[in-house]
Amino acid sequence: MTSVAQPLPPSAELAVVHVPVSDPRVETLIRELGDEYSARYGKDAHAEIARYPDEEFTAPYGGVLLLLLERGEPVAGGAFRRYDATTAELKRIWTHSAHRRRGLARRVVDELEREAGARGYRRIYLTTGPRQPEARGLYLATGYTPLFDTEADPETIGPLPFEKHLPDETRTAPTGKAADL
Repeated sequence: MTSVAQPLPPSAELAVVHVPVSDPRVETLIRELGDEYSARYGKDAHAEIARYPDEEFTAPYGGVLLLLLERGEPVAGGAFRRYDATTAELKRIWTHSAHRRRGLARRVVDELEREAGARGYRRIYLTTGPRQPEARGLYLATGYTPLFDTEADPETIGPLPFEKHLPDETRTAPTGKAADL
């Protein structure tokens, strides 16, 4: 019998840490993303994940990779990279397979938006695959505008693009680094 993770209770503590791709805690994220994409699209997706150089997800290049840790273990994560001078592109949104259905992906997106705003980005752009209805639902539920015909068969579109303009109150001058562990 498969157990379903319970929603995160309000008192649960999650630590948000910014990490380099080389951090050993990121290995599960990369492996599970690659396995998930390969299962859905029938090809090795690990090459697609490796398509972006690791440094694009570091502060000097305008990016970030963060993990949500629960009791020191990574349960979710995600990243953004500089898309252009005013736009961050979300990548690698992930929830550990044993921790899904708890609202963690929404928390990751919220954290990434907050961080992008703190770095002066005004817009977020992302794409998700046509065989990822839960990701599509997440982005619609969190206020992203689809840049495709939502009535069309997703398989005929290819990657599904979304955008979101960050509210002015999320954009601030950088105030230094968050917890880099």
